Amino acid sequence: MRSFYFLLTACLIFGSGSSFAQNQKSSEFKVEFEKFTLPNGLQVILHVDRSDPVVAVALTSHVGSAREKTGRTGFAHLFEHLLFLESENLGKGGLDKMSARIGGEGANGSTSRDRTNYFQTVPKDALEKMIWAEADKLGFFINTVTEPVLAKEKQVVKNEKRQSYDNRPYGHNFSVISKNLYPASHPYSWEVIGSLEDLQNATLEDVKAFYNRWYVPNNVTLTISGDFDVAQTKIWVEKYFGEIKRGEAIPKMEKQAVTLATTKKLFYEDNFAKLPQLTLTWPSVYEYHPDSYALEVLASYLSKGKKAPLYKTLVEQKKLTDGVDVFQYNSEIAGQYMLTVTAFDQTNLNLVHAGIEEAFKNFEAEGISKQDLDRIKAGQETAFYTTLSSVLGKGFQLAQYEIFAGTPEYINQDVKNILAVTREDVMRVYQKYVKGKNFVATSFVPKGQKNLILDGSILADVVEEKIIEGKEEAFDASIAATYKKTPSKFDRSIEPPYGASPDVILPSVWKNQLSSGLKVFGIANEEVPLVQFQLQLKGGMLLEAKNKTGVASILADLMTKGTKNKTPEQLENAIESLGATIRATATDESILISGTSLAKNYNATMALVSEIILQPRWDAAEFELIKQSTLSQILQQKADPNSIARNEYKKLIYGANSVLANNRVGTESSVKSITLEDVKNYYYQNSTPTLVQLHIVGAIATNDALTALTDLNKKWEPKNVSIPAVATPKEITASKIYFYDVPGAKQSVIRIGYPALAATDADFYPAQILNYRLGGGGFASQLTQELREGKGYTYGISSSFSGSASKGPFTIASGVRSNVTFEAVQLIKDIVSNYGKNFNENDLEVTKGYLIKSNARAFETLSSKLEMLYDISNYNYADDYAKQQENIVKNISMDELKQFSDLYLNANKMIYLIVGDAATQLNKLEQIGFGKPVLLNPATTK
Repeated sequence: MRSFYFLLTACLIFGSGSSFAQNQKSSEFKVEFEKFTLPNGLQVILHVDRSDPVVAVALTSHVGSAREKTGRTGFAHLFEHLLFLESENLGKGGLDKMSARIGGEGANGSTSRDRTNYFQTVPKDALEKMIWAEADKLGFFINTVTEPVLAKEKQVVKNEKRQSYDNRPYGHNFSVISKNLYPASHPYSWEVIGSLEDLQNATLEDVKAFYNRWYVPNNVTLTISGDFDVAQTKIWVEKYFGEIKRGEAIPKMEKQAVTLATTKKLFYEDNFAKLPQLTLTWPSVYEYHPDSYALEVLASYLSKGKKAPLYKTLVEQKKLTDGVDVFQYNSEIAGQYMLTVTAFDQTNLNLVHAGIEEAFKNFEAEGISKQDLDRIKAGQETAFYTTLSSVLGKGFQLAQYEIFAGTPEYINQDVKNILAVTREDVMRVYQKYVKGKNFVATSFVPKGQKNLILDGSILADVVEEKIIEGKEEAFDASIAATYKKTPSKFDRSIEPPYGASPDVILPSVWKNQLSSGLKVFGIANEEVPLVQFQLQLKGGMLLEAKNKTGVASILADLMTKGTKNKTPEQLENAIESLGATIRATATDESILISGTSLAKNYNATMALVSEIILQPRWDAAEFELIKQSTLSQILQQKADPNSIARNEYKKLIYGANSVLANNRVGTESSVKSITLEDVKNYYYQNSTPTLVQLHIVGAIATNDALTALTDLNKKWEPKNVSIPAVATPKEITASKIYFYDVPGAKQSVIRIGYPALAATDADFYPAQILNYRLGGGGFASQLTQELREGKGYTYGISSSFSGSASKGPFTIASGVRSNVTFEAVQLIKDIVSNYGKNFNENDLEVTKGYLIKSNARAFETLSSKLEMLYDISNYNYADDYAKQQENIVKNISMDELKQFSDLYLNANKMIYLIVGDAATQLNKLEQIGFGKPVLLNPATTK
């Protein structure tokens, strides 16, 4: 799939220099850079952006799963994990430990078929430290990988596979498609994450050989983007990377397009699916192929929006589904074109396929209009600017072109190719790649619903892992690696010093209350020619009648489905023609109308927002479709362990009688009972500007932002509406274990917590400080270090205090492999019980270092500034609350944090919820010491 989109009036120029700017007079948008190559082959790209005192550093290696061999898959992804653990000079914990000290934005990485990248955004004073650390990954790492390290990380990757593939609906679909679209010899025939068997069989020698072949300077691109001194940075790059030896020559990946001699149809009965899903996949083109541009437009036109042929046929006319998705998955040497439909309950997928064929015939007859072509391009222009709203986004884009197009200069040709797409091109690529062409069809249906599959389908080959008690490989992650250090021209064990401390300037907030009572909060930001906004109507689920749960959610979905004078299709076209997005969503306590607009189209966008609010359409057909879609969503949630955990946890935290215990989308019975009149009544009774807060961030002056609200202010009639107070949840006096049975689950989903604090409580921020080293600090947290890094039980675990204006829960959340459910819960309990007692000076120092230094990047993006306005408007925080919180961090003592731990982290007064396989895991949990676990769904257990 193409990563970024470039369209319409933006003229994007990459060239030598050190600025990032938009010239309003010429409509010229520039992302300037400087590129050079070290003698060892390392490609370096520098881009200066002084809008915030931060720098993003990304190391991208041109190796993904396509460089692997049959029987040794998953290595590229494995290294994405390994490179964070240790290096010769950073020591154990590597970059993750350093990230916690320097205020970095969670060091992370990702792997694709064709590349692996490692990235982080840090305060500008830590740039030399990051260059030092990234160089250590590349030249001073592999000796630290030992048998225990490899054994532990294999378990982590296995847990990731269980969480992302094996323990979720349709998780095996892509694997089935890859095996059948590509021949076994093709490097795209296996999944990026690899097979569990291959991972288990990987030897230390295999792993080291893979690293030494591909993780060499002449196969890597270093991108640095942000506020830095170019000359000094070049010196640092040469110092730390220059002596790393070039590797063997890297062969070019030759294009390997595939063809299908016949259509293949496969099916699978999915243990976690509640709805039938059909996916059609055609062989397509590689990244940046000349035809990829028209195929992108075709995908959007066929499936997205009211005018889309597939939407009209499958959703509106045949009512088989609530949506269709068509997208490109283009990679370096080949590509695939995919169409996915998740149908309504009990829908025969042959009917879906017939509907797809009918929609295609309609498209063949009508084609695409110039108006629709321009509409799609306008949306892509906005998407492009949004991508560049962070320094990391800009760095990623530069690396993307360098690696897959051979030079960042390709941006100029890329834009020309996109702008050159014609209506004829769209029809041509449809006929060349889709019409009458062979494809792979996968029918994934719920257990026992084989009657719904596509005719002629054969059973797909899916390898289901068997999780057996006590059969996992043992390892001791505490064993320190012993190795001979790689020689260097200087002492690399000395961590570089900080640079000059960045001068953090908080965004300037403006406020206004209109005559109608509507409150407006804004931040001007000229970095990109965009405006993001969020209009918050307070109330949400809190204003619903008890038997009408879900009405606010349905209202939110209905609000953007037309206005009094615009049909749903006309409203959608009006929004998209502006290159804007407007969406409405419901939360527990609000309905949010949010969106993004090009700055030049902000007035027209807000005029549409006003029309949506003041002139609702109440379209009966859309209402019925939303109801059906909501019922499907509720059905899907019943099979998804994470959704089950979320819904059951709310009930346990808030108590069955609290409105906050409800699933905001409703229940099957409540949704079925909701009428269009119920939705109207909710809206007209509760819609008032006096309960509205509008947040605006972007390239718009205060007066212009307010002028665009004139109509809304004058015509929106205020009324008295009071939001019912939320009852305080009952205190948990003794811990209890609750279990929800999902037979055959490969993982157990864990939620542990209790009703804690509101965001307005004086102790809320100190509690967050306390939580950083427990589970709020990612790899800097004890929970992650012990359950993931120490034991390999989980792919991820976190803890958080999540209060709003109402008291919210403290929550520990994780998914662990099924056969260590008891051990994981026991370990979590022990960590929480001892956290305050064991909290030491080092914990305090790391916490303070991170929370203080991370302020430099706290409000870099438009979305982070919107979040800042949300906190100010909802919780009455001061405009400089970030500085106030910084002072709290600076002054807090270890004794105070220990006292907070006694108050807010009592492992014996929490709810313990486990969603997993009761047959194998339920009874053992009684040994935790909280009595016999309560089975929440006994009817499902044999």
